[in-house]
Amino acid sequence: MILYDIEGFEKKKSKKWIIWTILIAILVIGIAIFGGIKVAEYVANQKEQKLAQENKDQKEESNKDNVQDSQIEVSQKGLTKEQLQAIENIYDIKEKVAFLTFDDGPSNNVTPKILDVLKQEDIKATFFVLGSMVKANPEVLRREKEEGHYIANHSYSHVYPKVYANENKPLEEYNKTNKLIQEALGDNTYQSNIFRFPGGSVGGYYDKLKQKAKKKLKEKGISYLDWNCLTNDSDGAETKQAIMQNLKVTSKGKNSLVILMHDAPNKDLTAKTLPDVIKYLKEQGYSFKSMYDIIE
Repeated sequence: MILYDIEGFEKKKSKKWIIWTILIAILVIGIAIFGGIKVAEYVANQKEQKLAQENKDQKEESNKDNVQDSQIEVSQKGLTKEQLQAIENIYDIKEKVAFLTFDDGPSNNVTPKILDVLKQEDIKATFFVLGSMVKANPEVLRREKEEGHYIANHSYSHVYPKVYANENKPLEEYNKTNKLIQEALGDNTYQSNIFRFPGGSVGGYYDKLKQKAKKKLKEKGISYLDWNCLTNDSDGAETKQAIMQNLKVTSKGKNSLVILMHDAPNKDLTAKTLPDVIKYLKEQGYSFKSMYDIIE
């Protein structure tokens, strides 16, 4: 009888222990799950706060840049009415003349090669520089100026959504680049005075905005210049033969040529083909001029 009671008691004790163990296990698992959810929510919340702060900082920085850009003003009078008109009439020159123009530099690997060729041929060209590239390669810009080439303006960034964010932006990017040119040259009176719209001054998604921007530039005595001859060195021409063929086709029947080429870091082919370009133009009876010959 006593043994029976002891066995019953042990069974009851064992059963209670199992139940308590299960309950404790369920409780621990529940706490772990709850804790995991809370940790995950905390981490997610922290990420959201961090992202929101980063976006806020980026927006503030962008607004700061916009304010700084709009506060940069040209420090000297621009072109006269006569000079502005002379640039507008550049395509109507009766003599056979070629204006070699190079966009998107200065670069430290391609631009010097182009300058070497121009120096050897005793030809002056016009460089439409980017502010970001001027900032990176001021010594190359100084060489351009020292060797008698005209330094014109092609915006700071060349990023369409930035350059054409609103009708004031082209002028702001012009001013920002002009300031960097002055700093690189050590000459706070230098004015580029001629702007080349990234993608050209007509057509495309931003055409209406460009037309408004032209008026704002002109009010400051700043002209703009496109081209009427090109080598397609930035748009598909991957061989010397292709570059030369594009030059021949787009120059045919024209006296005054404003030739579009590029001196960006990846345009080594342009530098290599330049002697052929010059040779062909000379054979066709063209002389060479820069924007100095137009505005002076």
